Amino acid sequence: MGTVAAVEKYLLRDCFVARYNTESAVDGLPGDEGAFLACSFWLADNYILQGRYADARAMFERLLDLRNDLGLLAEEYDPQARRQVGNFPQAFSHVALINTAHNLTRAYGPAQHRAESEETAGSGALRPVR
Repeated sequence: MGTVAAVEKYLLRDCFVARYNTESAVDGLPGDEGAFLACSFWLADNYILQGRYADARAMFERLLDLRNDLGLLAEEYDPQARRQVGNFPQAFSHVALINTAHNLTRAYGPAQHRAESEETAGSGALRPVR
């Protein structure tokens, strides 16, 4: 199973991505936590890399809808309570928002650049996205 498919199967809840499976009790804490917004943006970035632009845009739009009246995001979102939770405002969420916006509007965004960099592609030439 590919990484994106595993994220979708095990961590995607109510259209948002959890940091990890809280049911496994790996953190030793009782209860659940909200969806981690940076992880949700990162999934949208991976959709872009896979050419799943409609899925990426839909995820991005859902995430944008969570912002408060000042356009700020928290660390997490609780879909059941329909509110932001955790650290507020959260820089990770805002950096991820900016990167995903850039990836959606550029044919050669940061995620694509990382995927095709000299270190990961093994060649000195970068290939443009079509």
